[in-house]
Parts: sequence; structure tokens; C-alpha cells
Amino acid sequence: MRARSVRCRDKSIGFEMNFCNCFFSLSAIGLVSVLMIAPAHAQTRVGEAAVVKNEVLRVAGPSTTQIKVGDGLVRDETVRTGIDSATRLVMADSTNLSLGPNATLKLDRTVFDDEHHYREVAVRMTSGAFRFVTGHSDKAAYKITTPLATIGVRGTTLDILSQRGQTIVNLQDGAASVCTVSFECIQLTRPGDTAIITSGGGGRSTIKKTNNPPWTFAATCSAAAGLCSKTQYADATPVIVDDGSDPTGMLCGR
Repeated sequence: MRARSVRCRDKSIGFEMNFCNCFFSLSAIGLVSVLMIAPAHAQTRVGEAAVVKNEVLRVAGPSTTQIKVGDGLVRDETVRTGIDSATRLVMADSTNLSLGPNATLKLDRTVFDDEHHYREVAVRMTSGAFRFVTGHSDKAAYKITTPLATIGVRGTTLDILSQRGQTIVNLQDGAASVCTVSFECIQLTRPGDTAIITSGGGGRSTIKKTNNPPWTFAATCSAAAGLCSKTQYADATPVIVDDGSDPTGMLCGR
């Protein structure tokens, strides 16, 4: 009797394996070796794409690939949206990152405490409009940067606009600290509080605070269904694909 193949997806590391004739053709030692060695060469999955509208690209040097709903994100990943495009990314700790049109974001650094909590996560928002909703990690773990600002969060929903020569940070919920690259800081403590950082001559920048924001992410939210809702990571991950030849789910870790 010929065994059918099983395709397994490990959602914690974003790695797929095909086991062909796994019950009859491989010895027990050989199978254990495959399971132990293969993950060492895989990149750690740190999130999923929950919403994708039009052109949402994974950028790796000069090459790009289209991201689809359910695709995993890995460390040091750069994501870019096109014209009339948007995406919402759900991180492993249930942080939600929404990107509007013509936005570029890099997951600069992620250090896990455990499978669903970060000890450190750094996000670089190079250009475009973003909404950031914190997840389950300690709030001190988060560090958000733009070319003009560093943002520390404390249980927060933030709208962030990064443009050439200006960054706008609008507080929707919680609290945040916004600093220029020269460490001049403003505290955002009430919904509507907004920091505006503007670059000046000589590499210097100015920062001011207002409660009458010139911009928010709200208009972008209405342009793409589901862009501004929040998803838990467990609800964003794709299901394991199983053709029935592994009825117990043992090979797929279920």
C-alpha cells in the first residue's frame, strides 16, 4: 500500500515540509533527523498578514514578492504597499500594524520572551501612514522609529504619518512618548494629543504638541475593509494543510 504525502506548516516558524511515504519509506532515525535539522535553517515567523488590499510586497534587496492573506512575516522583513493599497499585519504577540498606501515598514528587531511575548521589538516606519495597536508584550518592549522620531508606547493605539521632512504622531488611546533624534521629547497622555516633528536646517528638527490633529488614520481605515479592526494572532494564523494521510496530526505537531 502506498502512503500519501502530508504537507505540514509550522505556524511558529513559517516552515513547510513534505513527508512522502513517511510511514513506510523512512526509518524512525531518519525521520527524527529531518525534524531536528530542518528548523535550524528556517527563519523565525514573527507575524501574519491578516488583511491585504492590492499591491503589498515583501522586499528583499532588489527583488519583491506579493504578500497574500495568511503569509508569514519573518525577522528583518521589509513590507511595502503600492498606490491604492493597504495591509494589516498581526504580530505573534497580537500587536496589529496597519499600513496605508505607499507605505514602507521594516521589522527591525524582534526578541522573544516566549512564543507570544516579545522582550524587544523594533519597528521602523520609513514612509507612509500607519496605525499601531499594542499587543500582549510588556509595553517597554516596543520601539517605533521614523527618520525623525523615536516613539515609546504604554498600552497604546497610535496613528503615525511619516513624510519627507515631517512626522505626525496622533494618540488614539493610552499614552506615548515621542522624541526627536536630538532627544527633545513630548508626552502624549490624552486621546487626540499629537506630536508634530519637522526637520529644519543643519540636521536639526523641532517638535510641538497639539490636541487639534492635522491628520489621523481614520480616512485610510474606511478605504479598506478590516484595516482598522484588531485580530488576535491565534485567529490570524492559517490552518495546517492535511490531505488525510496523517489523521492524528502527530507529524504536524497538533
